[in-house]
Order: sequence, then structure tokens, then C-alpha cells
Amino acid sequence: MKYFFMLLFGTFVSNAQITTEQLNLMPWPQNIKLIAGTFALSKNFKVNITGNPHPRIFLGATNFVRRLDGRTGLFLGQSFLTKVNESPEAELQINCTRNGKIEINEDESYQLIINSNKIIINATNDLGALHGLETLLQLLQNNSTSYYFPIVEISDSPRFTWRGLMIDAARHFQPVDVIKRNLDAMASMKMNVFHWHLADDQGWRIQLKNHPKLTELASDGNFYTKEEIKKIVQYADERGILVIPEIDVPGHASALLTAYPEIGSKVGEGKITYEVQRNSGIFNATLDPTNPKTYEILSSIFDEVCPLFPGSYFHIGGDENNGKEWNANPAIQQFKQDNNLANNHDLQTYFNMKLIPMLKKHNKKLMGWEEIMTENMSKDAIIHAWRGTNEGQEAGGALIKAAKSGYNTVLSNGYYIDLMLGLESHYLNDPLPKKIILSPEVKARILGGEAAMWSELVTPLNIDSRIWPRTAAIAERLWSNAEVTDMNSLRKRLRTISFRLEELGITHIRNKEVILRNISNNQDTRALNDFSNLCEPLKNYKRNGGGKKYRMHSPLTLFADACNSDASEALDFNAAVNSYLADKSKENKVVVTDYFKKWIVLNSDLIALSANAPLVQPLLSLSQSLSDVSQQLLLLIDKKQKVNQTVLKDLLEKCNTRSPADVELAVYDGLKKLL
Repeated sequence: MKYFFMLLFGTFVSNAQITTEQLNLMPWPQNIKLIAGTFALSKNFKVNITGNPHPRIFLGATNFVRRLDGRTGLFLGQSFLTKVNESPEAELQINCTRNGKIEINEDESYQLIINSNKIIINATNDLGALHGLETLLQLLQNNSTSYYFPIVEISDSPRFTWRGLMIDAARHFQPVDVIKRNLDAMASMKMNVFHWHLADDQGWRIQLKNHPKLTELASDGNFYTKEEIKKIVQYADERGILVIPEIDVPGHASALLTAYPEIGSKVGEGKITYEVQRNSGIFNATLDPTNPKTYEILSSIFDEVCPLFPGSYFHIGGDENNGKEWNANPAIQQFKQDNNLANNHDLQTYFNMKLIPMLKKHNKKLMGWEEIMTENMSKDAIIHAWRGTNEGQEAGGALIKAAKSGYNTVLSNGYYIDLMLGLESHYLNDPLPKKIILSPEVKARILGGEAAMWSELVTPLNIDSRIWPRTAAIAERLWSNAEVTDMNSLRKRLRTISFRLEELGITHIRNKEVILRNISNNQDTRALNDFSNLCEPLKNYKRNGGGKKYRMHSPLTLFADACNSDASEALDFNAAVNSYLADKSKENKVVVTDYFKKWIVLNSDLIALSANAPLVQPLLSLSQSLSDVSQQLLLLIDKKQKVNQTVLKDLLEKCNTRSPADVELAVYDGLKKLL
């Protein structure tokens, strides 16, 4: 009877009506219709492909089968898909009309229909079909004994054509495996542009046969070979992702000028030299736009780099040229005067316009950061908007200006994930602001957006935790309907998506424990982990401050590197405080005060841990402050005792002072509300 009941219960669960709120889809589809019933998954499940698709669909479908098998343990019989219509009887039918092209404005739509005995993905091309497979994987459900898909009809397509991620490999080099696993994660979130920042003041990262000095003198031995570049581009292509290289000029040129100082703008006595920079920041090193050899070398570099990247775009940077070397160079000032160039912006436009034919020769369009947008800049250029209120600019202002001025444009302002800002700031940042009325023509020039992962404070150990899972929220903003903005739904879905990203090889969860073990000196890490769920790294590049300077060789294996934005327990505590202040019931009071009791014990545990772990010491002042204020609030709320408000406020402010651990207590706002 017991086993009969278990079987009956399993059947009931698998056939229960799934609601949309139970689904952990991301990005959320444009149209979804759930119908009662399920498709039961068995070991006989197979995939068949029809139509005239690009061969990437065979690899994509094979990977789908392997991932599905890994998740279910069914020992699916299908091995590798290699041709169309090889399993006509298959339960999953993928119909692709034509070959998909890796380019902007390609059709990426798909239709997914799940019936009780058949699953169909219809797509114009294989790119849409790949997206449909990702959605299907996310729909997988289970009960205690089996796996199944809900019966559903989905029609889906992206709101924006440009849904990108930029990874900076110049500051801290990111090896091939880092790039590949992030491409897999991007594909799972239906992102389609990988912007690869390959040269800056801190390093040159691409090996060139005609310019060996670049990697010999300016890479510290960390660079990609041409074969590695080709393999990564192919790997991206197989996942429906366009790769755009960036070589930043005329500023951010210390590495380039270390190899070729003769094309720099610096003047001085004797031989002029440059060196690779070891600090983050803005430097003076700038190419000389008046020197013909500058264009000879750049043209030769482009001739070698462009063929490695089949896409139609080449990013030339163009940002943060402070003009100091130009202003101090009499010959450059005379050149400006002779050519009626009123200022350095005009001179940089002169420089940029020289690059356009070099790139056009290779069928590339020039793309650059918003500083390249001047009155005389070619309208064929793509403007990459990045500055906002932190830089004294209007948030997204350059994006609207560029689109209204006739440029195609992409938004990164608001998507700088290296700033360690909270999830909400990225998720609610829309490339099409609702308060501004734009014509259809202007809207069409806003191609989409890019998450920007600058690497001053990341290594291969912690980079994934800075990109994911927050970038999944950005991917949803760029794909889904503008009205999909519910933060509670987002956070709920992200919890599952985060594990799915780990399944793909992303290390944001597992590497946290690696860092905590280092800090604990291989002791028990539970107290450190609990404290990390209350703390967030200092935001907006504030880690470089307070007497501390992170250089390119400084350790990024410390407590701040184990913490992340949106500290999980802090979110829960702040929500509990709001509930308590709205209703001071006994139950709500217990929830809040239990946190205080836990944090008092946590402080004692960290002190004990620090006896044989020097790296725990920088945490103790902040942990002690949290313990002290917790004790006072326990007296006030739990014991109903009077406390000295001045003392309590002073203790609270100690929780908000700069910590030697370069983190901030994310529970501060909740604590402040209780006062």
C-alpha cells in the first residue's frame, strides 16, 4: 500500500498544472501559454533536425542532448547529431528554414510547442533554434521519480539585436578556458555579441607575426596566439555569438607604445620610452596623430588582426584620451593650427577618420566609445555609450544624442558590472527610457546593450562571480518585453539560473570556497561564508582608496573577492526589517532578533578563527561593530530596555565606516531603519 501511494503521488505531481510563476525561464519569453498536462521524458528521447540549417545546429543539438542527459541521468541513447532527418521518429523535431548568419539584425525568433507526445521547435534559422533549445532545457521539471516538460506554447524573439558582454583581457589576462566557459554562459542566456578588449595600458594580448615586439615587450608572456583566436571565434560562432575585437587607440596606448615609442606624442630630452602600466587609471600615453608612421603601423596591425574576426565590426576604443601629451607637443599644436583643428576633439576625429578606410578594406565598420562622437565623425561609426552620473554626465545621454544624430549606438552605461552595484540598478536600466519620446527611426538606431567586465580587480579565479549571475538579468532586459520588471520574480528565477550556469562550467559558486579556504588558512570556512553573505565589496572602484592601491600583480584572493553584490542574507534581513516595521508581531520580532543573536555568535567564531588565520584579522573590526550594535538592538527590541541613542547611533556608524577588508555591511540600511 505504501508503494502504491508513492506511485499515485508521483503521477499526481507530474500531471499537476504548472503555473508560470513556477517556471525559471531567463530571459523571459515574449509570449507563453501553459496548458494542462506534461510530456514525460524517457531514455528513448531523441532529436531530429529538418530544413537547411547551418551545421552549428548539429553541435548545438548534440550539446543539448548531453546536458539533458547529465541533468536527468537517463542514459539517452542518441550520441551525436550529424545530418538532417536522421531520426524522423524522434520526439523532438527541430525545423530550420535556412542557414543563420552571425551578424546584427539576423532573425533569432523561434516557436516552441510541447505536446504530450511531441516537441516541436520552429525557427527561421539555426540561431533561433539554438535559443529554443535553451528555453526547452530551462522548462525541465521533475517529481520524486521522473522528469518531464509542461505542455506549453512559446513564441519568442529578442527586443534588441545587440545583447553583448565585454571582457577586458588587457588588465588581467583571461585564458582561453575562461573565455570559452563565458561564451557557453552567454549562449544559455541568449546573448549574441562578445566584445573582446585585447589591448590597453596594462598589456597587449594578441600575437602578431609582423609585430612580434608587441607580445615580446608588452604582454608579460600572457597573450592569445592566432590559432587560439581562431578557435575561440569558431567556438563563439557555433553558439551563435559574434566576436568583436577592441584595440584601444589613440589613448590607453602604453603597451603599444612600449613596443613602438616612435609613434607616441611625448616630447623630451634624448630617447623617448614608454612602459607597460602596473596600476589602474588613466595615463598620458597617446599615439601621435600627426606622424605618418602611426598610420603605417596601425594599418599593418589591422591587416593582420581583421582577418581573424569575420564579423563586420572593429572597436577602436577612443576613450579617455586626456590630451596631455598632445597639449605639451609643439609640433602637434602647430599641426592643429595648420589644419584648422580647433581642439583635441577635432584632432581625434581627424585620427579616427584615418582609421575608417583601413578597416573598410577588411569590410569592417568602426565602433568606438562615445568620445569618438564629434560633429565631423562619419555616421557609419557605431557609438558605444558608457558615461553616466559617475563621470558627471547624464545617464544614457550619449546614447540618445547618438541615435538622434544618425548613429547606430549601443548602451553600456548602467551595465558596468565591475562597479559591483546591485542587481536592480542593472535590471531596471533600459536602453529605451520611457520618459523620452523617440521616433521609430531613432529607436531603430539603438541596437541594444553590453555588460562591461573591466578586469582591474578580477583574475580567472573570481571573474565569473563578477559577471554571473547578474549578467543574466542584463540579458533579460535586452531580450524580454520592457514590462518584465518584477524584482521578486527575477531574484527567484536567478537562484535556479545560477546553478544552471555552474552546470555549464561557470565558477562563481565553487571558487568562492577556494578563496575562503585561503583566508581561513584551511580551517572551517562556515563563519567566513556566513559573514560574506552580509558583506559586499566596495562599489564604484572605491577599493583603490583608503591608503590601499591594487596593482596588476596585487592579490585578488581576499575577503572582498569572495563577496559579491546582493549579499543573500542581507537581502533577507532587510526584508525582515520591513515586515517587522509594518507589523510588530511576535513572529516578526523573533525573525529580526534571531539575526542579532546569530551575528553575536558569528563575531566570536571569527575571532576564534583568526587565531590561526592572519587574513581574517581585517574583518574583525567590522564584525565587532555588527556584534556591538546587535547587542544594543537586542536590549531595545527583545528585552524592551532603554538604550543610549547616541551610543547606538555611534555604533551603527561604525558599521558604515571603511573596512580594512574593502567590504561594506549590506545590512546597514536595515539596521538604520530600526533606529
